[in-house]
Amino acid sequence: MQGTASRAAALQAALRTIIRGQDEVIRLALVTLFAGGHLLIEGVPGVGKTTLAQALARALDCTFQRIQFTSDMLPSDVLGISMYSAVEQRFEFKRGPVFTNVLLADEINRTTPKTQSSLLEAMNESHVTVDGHSYTLPQPFLVMATQNPVEHHGTYPLPESQMDRFLMRVHMGYPTGVSEREILRSEAGAAQLDTVRPVLTAADVIGTQDEVVRVRVDDALVEYTMAIVSRTRESPYLSLGVSPRGGIMLYRAAQGLAFLDGRTFATPDDFKALAVHVFAHRVVVSGRYSSTLKKSQQGEEILREIVESVPVPV
Repeated sequence: MQGTASRAAALQAALRTIIRGQDEVIRLALVTLFAGGHLLIEGVPGVGKTTLAQALARALDCTFQRIQFTSDMLPSDVLGISMYSAVEQRFEFKRGPVFTNVLLADEINRTTPKTQSSLLEAMNESHVTVDGHSYTLPQPFLVMATQNPVEHHGTYPLPESQMDRFLMRVHMGYPTGVSEREILRSEAGAAQLDTVRPVLTAADVIGTQDEVVRVRVDDALVEYTMAIVSRTRESPYLSLGVSPRGGIMLYRAAQGLAFLDGRTFATPDDFKALAVHVFAHRVVVSGRYSSTLKKSQQGEEILREIVESVPVPV
């Protein structure tokens, strides 16, 4: 484990040279990758969401595809389509961009629910079904989807079932003054991407994910997770609490964070640090909750209060 963990640290350092001032987002992206999940990134245009996905794919020596979602896209534009071949005299399946290791679903809320839902099976089961035939996706498979939380014109909010497939939701804000000065003094982002060299291979990532599953989690931490989940379902300020899948996702994320920190065991701090990132997009705020914050921020505020109210196991 030590060798893989050191390369994971090298991967984190490589991404920080490209994406400046977003250390926490990079850290959470790697936790998501190692835990075998998918990441939803919210942020205004121009803060590096696309660059992060591209840099990660290059540093992993993995295949990368980007889909710029629009309102006129069809599920076949994502999954692929069966076309008749006059030469072979049979239908042949032309694979869509979903057949890749790292998929950037850019502005996923700009497309219709029908097209959004085409990713559900891929994200949950790592395969897709087209015309009754099932096709396995390359491994590892990571979806990094982006949303612009400011612009709402012509958007289709993701349904709860789709949101539940993302292991984490993170906010990518503006960099600090120091980091932004470094960005202004550096070369263009595209030029910097050319300098990224592979740190891990696809096989390394699969091996790492296998190691993450073996990170030890004490029974007390399972009870701690269940206590938080139960309180979200009982809260009068939430009309929809965390699902069983949400608890599983927090468990996996905590294992991923422990691995990234070079540990063979998870701690209460791992669970506490990740709870809001893993749970916030899975809850629905009740209309009785009064706050000047946006809906997504309201959910985070309520969850922070719940997490703080649950005793941390010793």
